[in-house]
Amino acid sequence: MRHRIHGKQLNRTSEHRRAMFRNLAAGLFEHGQIETTLPKAKAVQPFIEKLITTAKKSTGLSGRRQLESRLTDRKVFTWLADPNVPDSKKVNAYFDLPEEDKIEFNRYGEVRKAPRLVQHLIERIAPMFEDRDGGYTRIIKLGKHRLGDGTDLVLLQLVGKEEGPQIGGGTSRRRQIADARTAFAAGLRKGEDSAAATAVAEETAAPEAEVEAADEAPEVETPEVDAPEATDEDKSTDE
Repeated sequence: MRHRIHGKQLNRTSEHRRAMFRNLAAGLFEHGQIETTLPKAKAVQPFIEKLITTAKKSTGLSGRRQLESRLTDRKVFTWLADPNVPDSKKVNAYFDLPEEDKIEFNRYGEVRKAPRLVQHLIERIAPMFEDRDGGYTRIIKLGKHRLGDGTDLVLLQLVGKEEGPQIGGGTSRRRQIADARTAFAAGLRKGEDSAAATAVAEETAAPEAEVEAADEAPEVETPEVDAPEATDEDKSTDE
């Protein structure tokens, strides 16, 4: 029986589990959505909800210190100034990204200046949910599994962009094979039906063609032959 157990252990120690929750929360606040496993998403969801609620209520230094104690503050959005990251991945549909001039590196490639995670949480994410009392995140099942252990993969994302494009799970491999078989069988049935219809049409068209050929055949005119006139001998014989 499940007694005296609070939350999911996820086969980790308390320190490891706390660090994992912080990393997942930081990734969600930075990108707006993350792909993870279903047990991790369910376990970290209450932790993220409480952080957003604290950020909404924080008005001074006390609230900021509470967030820093729960969520380790760090520099974020450093990948915006990375030339190796393609421009297609530098677009975020959940919040406005900072400008690249706010991110600086030293001559050794180390980050010298970048936005802070706690500041981003208070200034950008918390105002998004000022009219919402809870339920800041949602879990979307992707319908695919992780290679190796086959666990379910989900998408944990911030709510508030329901008017945008729908993000749903893809079709599983088993469903793709079943759909391909169904389409192939439908094609065979369609081919058989078309072949049968063609044969019936040909059989029906043959007699009609013969009748039309007979109707269209030109009539042969028979020349009229005049009867021979009676001679005097014939007339005398008749008398």
